[in-house]
Amino acid sequence: MATFKQIGLVGRPGHSGVVDTLGRLIAFLHSRQLDIVLEHSTAELLPSTSLPVCQRHELGAESDLVVVVGGDGSMLNAARGLVNHDVPVLGINRGRLGFLTDIRPDEIEETLGAVLDGRYHEESRFMLEFEVSRDGNLLPGGTALNDVVLHPGTAAQMIEFELFIAGQFVNSQQSDGLIVATPTGSTAYSLSAGGPIMHPSLNALVLVPMYPHTLSSRPLVVDAGNEIRVRVVKQRAISPVISCDGVVRFHTEPGDEIIIRKKTTPLRLIHPLDYNYYEVCRSKLGWGNRLVRDDA
Repeated sequence: MATFKQIGLVGRPGHSGVVDTLGRLIAFLHSRQLDIVLEHSTAELLPSTSLPVCQRHELGAESDLVVVVGGDGSMLNAARGLVNHDVPVLGINRGRLGFLTDIRPDEIEETLGAVLDGRYHEESRFMLEFEVSRDGNLLPGGTALNDVVLHPGTAAQMIEFELFIAGQFVNSQQSDGLIVATPTGSTAYSLSAGGPIMHPSLNALVLVPMYPHTLSSRPLVVDAGNEIRVRVVKQRAISPVISCDGVVRFHTEPGDEIIIRKKTTPLRLIHPLDYNYYEVCRSKLGWGNRLVRDDA
């Protein structure tokens, strides 16, 4: 197991509980005689601190471990800036769901202490990246841990596009858009749109049409090694947009071809030893617990 000596901290802004948790976390890390570096916007939450500060894109290079205090959205934002540095990331949940942020604020000392002592589980979560081909030129797009989504933008209007997988034409669609989700993202927007839940260990993508115009259009699961291409057809009054993890990254034009691939560098996600994906699903999705047997 890796030895963590310098800990980077990222906190969700605009949440009073995050400031309290950051204070408790910093005190605990100091008690372990560990070095701490704060992400720039996180440092603004702690104006009286004298800890070193760096920008988000530099944090991964300055840290052996990054701890994100917030919800899943905070983890998604952090992941996009940290994945290229191959640094492990751990989440303390101050949000609502917490699929990606495992540790409760009241168990920092016990659970984080175990992680710092080398008692943890690490897994890789692959991410997506996209670029856009326009008039023979490749334009930079963005990176996503959950999903890349083509959608109308400001208004709920039907758009038209053609879908290609691994260079083969699949179909043309009229719908409100298309979600291309990772297994991590299968419990997010994709799930709300009727997509399946995929275990994070799967090397697969799910393509989920959003309110398709044909009843036969259903979610499609494919190998994550396939390149996905979506060709935008000229629309009547809108220019569809592309979002990464809910953040708009690109406004398309007619004829644009969106190229979506699995990113070569995965996110290294740290879990406590007692982490159980199915227990997370039971807790967060309201699944039933084990039945009580009469002969137990």
